[in-house]
Amino acid sequence: MQFQQLAYFLAVARTRHFTRAAEVSGVAQPSLSKQVRSLERELGAPLFSRARGNITLTPAGEALLPLAQRMLTDLETARREVAELAGVRRGRVRLGATPSLCAGLLADVLSDFHTRFPGIELHVEESGSRDLIRDLGRGELDLALIILPLQSSDPDFITTPILRESLVVASSMADPSPNERASMRITELRERPLVMFRRGYDVREATLRACRAAGFEPALAVEGGEMDAVLRFVEVGLGLAVVPSMVLKNRPGLRGTPLARPRLLRTVALARRRDVEPSHSAEAFRRHLNTYLLELPPEQLGPDLEVLISAVDAGAPERGRLSPSEDTAAEWEPPEHSG
Repeated sequence: MQFQQLAYFLAVARTRHFTRAAEVSGVAQPSLSKQVRSLERELGAPLFSRARGNITLTPAGEALLPLAQRMLTDLETARREVAELAGVRRGRVRLGATPSLCAGLLADVLSDFHTRFPGIELHVEESGSRDLIRDLGRGELDLALIILPLQSSDPDFITTPILRESLVVASSMADPSPNERASMRITELRERPLVMFRRGYDVREATLRACRAAGFEPALAVEGGEMDAVLRFVEVGLGLAVVPSMVLKNRPGLRGTPLARPRLLRTVALARRRDVEPSHSAEAFRRHLNTYLLELPPEQLGPDLEVLISAVDAGAPERGRLSPSEDTAAEWEPPEHSG
């Protein structure tokens, strides 16, 4: 029994006409009829009743019909999956990410992805969200992990929010805790020296905006550092810093104190250009990233991280877009109201 014979059988079963089935299948009618008769001989039973030009399924044909449909569907699925695997066996992913994501989430994701797809080259650009969107628009990146919301213009971008994260106050474990409570108010930073990121960092703008909204300009002990430098400066006691919670992972010299309500939150999203279809390699990375996040254990997420995608999103096309009217890099969570 050959798959082509089953395809011809299904074509006749659908059209109930040998000539039309041959036309649909793109073969000569005598060739199709020969293959169907060969299938009937192999199965030892007629599949069609050909009385007076009426083509109907025999009991044997009725029994074969769902089996043939399933076999051909499985064949098509196998062909598609093999083609996809072949497509991502080799390739390249040009990925942009913010420094906090490179220092936190991305290393583990890339390690797992490289283990599964060792033939795919990974090119990572570390920069702020606005620079990454610019390079994505120029075609210099395939995907970018950015912080939402973000002002954008042409070209249009598709974004998928994947994580919501709390910003925390980092301090040195060698120093006393910033206060005696489990959390800090943003106003408590008024009299404390801060270590501040360089311009272009989303978290810098979020921190300054939050302090100004609380009615003060922060006092800066050190300004202008990259992520690793800021964390090291805090570790040696130069000051406090407002940082994404994920960057404190595997840093025993630092503690993270949550901000009391209203908390300072940020949303991480995966972005690509709307007018460019992702390559097999880029799509493989997107699915891998989503699956990785969905499989994170609750104890690793903790209270400061929330996964925003669902199991459906892990294999579904991206949805949503950047809003041209939004220009903030973090959001205030509304305060709790009692009574």
